[in-house]
Amino acid sequence: MKVCVIGTGYVGLVAGTCLAEMGNDVICVDNNKEKLEQLKRGIVPIYEPGLEELIKVNVSENRLSFTDDLASAVQKSLICFIAVGTPQGEDGSADLKYVYQVAREIGKALNGYKVIVDKSTVPVGTAEAVTQIIKSQTKEEFDVVSNPEFLKQGAAVDDFLKPDRVVIGSDSQRATDIMQELYSPFLRTGNPVIIMDVKSAEMTKYAANSFLAVKISYANEIANICEKVGADAEMVRIGMCSDKRIGQQFLFPGLGYGGSCFPKDVKALLKTAKDSGCGYEIIEAADKVNKKQRKLFLQKIYNHFGENLTGKTFAVWGLAFKPKTNDMREAPAITIINDLLDKGAKVQAYDPKAFDCAELIFGNKITYAKSSYDALKDADALLLLTEWNEFRRPDFEKIKSLLKQPVIFDGRNQYNGARLIQKGFSYYQVGKVY
Repeated sequence: MKVCVIGTGYVGLVAGTCLAEMGNDVICVDNNKEKLEQLKRGIVPIYEPGLEELIKVNVSENRLSFTDDLASAVQKSLICFIAVGTPQGEDGSADLKYVYQVAREIGKALNGYKVIVDKSTVPVGTAEAVTQIIKSQTKEEFDVVSNPEFLKQGAAVDDFLKPDRVVIGSDSQRATDIMQELYSPFLRTGNPVIIMDVKSAEMTKYAANSFLAVKISYANEIANICEKVGADAEMVRIGMCSDKRIGQQFLFPGLGYGGSCFPKDVKALLKTAKDSGCGYEIIEAADKVNKKQRKLFLQKIYNHFGENLTGKTFAVWGLAFKPKTNDMREAPAITIINDLLDKGAKVQAYDPKAFDCAELIFGNKITYAKSSYDALKDADALLLLTEWNEFRRPDFEKIKSLLKQPVIFDGRNQYNGARLIQKGFSYYQVGKVY
């Protein structure tokens, strides 16, 4: 099928590449010419396992191309995905100016029937607005559908190629049939294409992400209670997860959620609820607990070293908001490092993939170590902030020899606290006090 994807950010680039991988002719559109030239040369601006290899293969086989000519891409395609950014506005709502701008340009370019797909995460009612904008620019026939993405950063390629489900919000049988044909190769294992009305599809994305955010904040709140009463949050988690009604995912206590989706989507749903005059206590509580979690972690550091950290140096392992990505949007590391710097501390950080993003945020305020162990040299403590696999089984004797004092603040509960205490470490984690 002939497809164009407008926007080569995280969602657009993964979607366009994976659609090409399934044999479609895909044109990815962006207005950043420098970025487009890099993509044509196989230089990928984001880190996502497997993505770079797929881009190179599909470009070489002429199934995937990149351009800044939106009109030409639309005219050559039957299906046009809108995958531009929807940044958070000051009031928490999704800023739709880029979506609406693209809708106008699509309307001007239409040369026949098209299916216009809202792939960006957008609030309820956006498809209606996009429809009206396009109608104001053209007499051609078209349909607007909602097709929210459910990609986990660090596993996005697999999620797209082997989805749990595909949600299609459509009020047109013609558009529904085309979208089902497009996705049929991805669902040969029997996972469903769920067809619903457009507004329900728009709502589904926010409801799903906000529910997962609630689970994370709930796990953190339980862990904080465990610390106070002397329980072990990890044992409590295992006991909870054995109940099939609860499940195992998103119940690990730690530093809270970050990234481009959960924080933004929770706030956008809060704004929708407020505007609609609905209650929103649970969603609001999840947001508050998430912000609080980073402050509680910092308080452990201050309880150990005091509020004045002048002359102290901290080794930080992990800057990205989660492993297998270089994304630092809303990363806990930002809050924690900035607070430490404000208290007079120095920071020596290491992350396998996020240095480029970190330099845009911190500049020369912190030191960027060449390796995880290099970050430890002459530091007063180690802070584990992102659970990259390479941090899971380090040489603790080496850590002890490099640190000024054997202190670890583990924001991801990666290590066996009892063993570290036996080795002479001061060890702090989330949900248990030693």
